[in-house]
Amino acid sequence: MSAATALLGDSPQRDYARKLRLFNAFAAPELRAALADIGLKPGMRVLEAGCGCGETLGWLAATVGAEGLAVGCDLSAAHALAARGQAAGAAVLQADLLRMPLRAASFDAVVSINTVNHLRDPLAGVRQLKTLLCGGGRLVLGQSSFLPDMYFAWDARLERLTNEAVRRYYRERYELDERQLTAVRALLGLLQRAGLQQPSVRSLLIERIAPLKPADEAYLLEAIFRGSWGERLRSYLSAADFAALRRLCDPGDEAYALRRPDFHFLQSFTLAVGRVAP
Repeated sequence: MSAATALLGDSPQRDYARKLRLFNAFAAPELRAALADIGLKPGMRVLEAGCGCGETLGWLAATVGAEGLAVGCDLSAAHALAARGQAAGAAVLQADLLRMPLRAASFDAVVSINTVNHLRDPLAGVRQLKTLLCGGGRLVLGQSSFLPDMYFAWDARLERLTNEAVRRYYRERYELDERQLTAVRALLGLLQRAGLQQPSVRSLLIERIAPLKPADEAYLLEAIFRGSWGERLRSYLSAADFAALRRLCDPGDEAYALRRPDFHFLQSFTLAVGRVAP
């Protein structure tokens, strides 16, 4: 997507490869299980729109095999470069999702995970992806966190205030309103409005409890506690609440959340699938 169509500041120069790698390592069991059910077979042609650093693209390439074709596309030049090294057997393009240099009706399946929420006009993106599908092809949209994530099972109040602070930060940082941040939840409606047939939706939970595996702690600590929260939330919380949050997010503090024996994390992940006419 171009700067004009990006909702969250994306550009060819933007690089959040570390966060993407952390999430894919963290959620790999659930993501792989979900993608295994979308009906890909050896010999098929599949595109991942918004392929990030290529972990998911590598799984898709392995599924369609050498007799098939796997292509990835990402706006970020850094992500496309990383994906070329990660996704063996796949071709990778650095391009705008709305202007990909690909022929219409070229793919049996198009997969796009945590991507259409970065567009100012998600419906335009879905319609563009639909044009790339051949007769009977499937469009698979994945999205994390339709439901509020649970981080502090023992403190719903601080969790709620933290989530509200994050939303306020994004609204002010990118000059958005609440509707722009929540409209992406309507994946089913996007598929219907784009004219895709037989739309279906399935959600699953990514669930972790103490003791955490290293990949789980790395994602939650680096991508969430430090990357999504951290100092930038100070002005959106009271001094007491920010101090409490800092203690829970500090590995050197005895209150550190990720080493509590009662730590229990929940995050939803949703796949919406639609077909084009045969």
